[in-house]
Amino acid sequence: MDSSGSQWIYLVLIGAVLAFGIGVLWWSRRSRTGNPTTAARSPVSATPVETPASVTPETAVDEIDPEPEASADDGAPRSLRDRLGRARAAIGGAVGSVLGRSAIDDSVWEELEEGLLLADVGVGVTDDLLSVLRARVDSGEITEPDALIATLRAEMVARLDGADRGLSTRDDAGPSVWLFVGVNGVGKTTTIGKLASRETARGVTALLAAGDTFRAAAAEQLTMWGERSGLEVVRGSEGGDPSSVVFDAVERAAAKGVDLVLADTAGRLHNRSNLMDELAKVRRVAEKGAGVVTETLLVIDATTGQNGLVQAREFGEATAVTGVVVTKLDGSAKGGIVFAVETELGIPVKLVGVGEGVDDLVPFDPAEFVDALVGR
Repeated sequence: MDSSGSQWIYLVLIGAVLAFGIGVLWWSRRSRTGNPTTAARSPVSATPVETPASVTPETAVDEIDPEPEASADDGAPRSLRDRLGRARAAIGGAVGSVLGRSAIDDSVWEELEEGLLLADVGVGVTDDLLSVLRARVDSGEITEPDALIATLRAEMVARLDGADRGLSTRDDAGPSVWLFVGVNGVGKTTTIGKLASRETARGVTALLAAGDTFRAAAAEQLTMWGERSGLEVVRGSEGGDPSSVVFDAVERAAAKGVDLVLADTAGRLHNRSNLMDELAKVRRVAEKGAGVVTETLLVIDATTGQNGLVQAREFGEATAVTGVVVTKLDGSAKGGIVFAVETELGIPVKLVGVGEGVDDLVPFDPAEFVDALVGR
């Protein structure tokens, strides 16, 4: 046999050895794991695993609610204290720190000042509050931290007491008009919808006026609220004269014997004098016919903080604002804007928005509000 033939024999033998080795390895693994095809088709007998009673198919995927609402079991509504958690945290840290001290020293004043300013009470109101407290400490009237906090609470309530927070309507025949003003995005239309629902539940007949003719979405949103409460909505053409829409709504209400017209207006930029002039015109025209404007309510967003004070001042000059509605109070750490609006401008806060529900627009109660921020 020549050399080339010997090489072929060696190659065949090597291939045979490799094939045998691979076959042995495959068989060894198969014997340990079993036939996957057979295993897949064979019925599996196993003891069923019980699902815990607290986990249902609906909750198994997402068991944790990051911000749970009031318990559905007891039906208890969330308190104002619960809703104002962010604003309370701004002052609460300072209050807790002061209450944990054995004496009133310089650091106490620093803590309180920082807490009040973080809650956006305002520099002026903060200085006034602390000046009163310092005087009482200096005179020896207050010597303990707990008495200091109790006095702070009483002073805060006193600054908000005495205002007329009712919503006025006329005594004689004819429709009363409530105008709602404010910049875009503060929640005017939603406030109108919620208030309309409340008034309707009280037996008041009402009609809605879509006076924001510059934003089609505003009229659509107001129409949705009207449908929920079964109320008529008077609308105009897009970009039309807001004054004429409100006037038509008032005349419509008078003809049907409706008690109340709730009128939306366009979101105004408070630094645009021409737009403010137009808003003043809306108010004048609303009283040209059978209606009387008994409330002009400025809606401000609590999250804007001191900018809300600027808005209140500008709108007050243009439209004789009779009251303020503070929305989104539950989601803001700047609830102290209430003090700035009332003490610096003398305009009462009449309603506050503390949630998304239709019942989450509530009358403003000073004592309850301060309790929610500072505690009893």
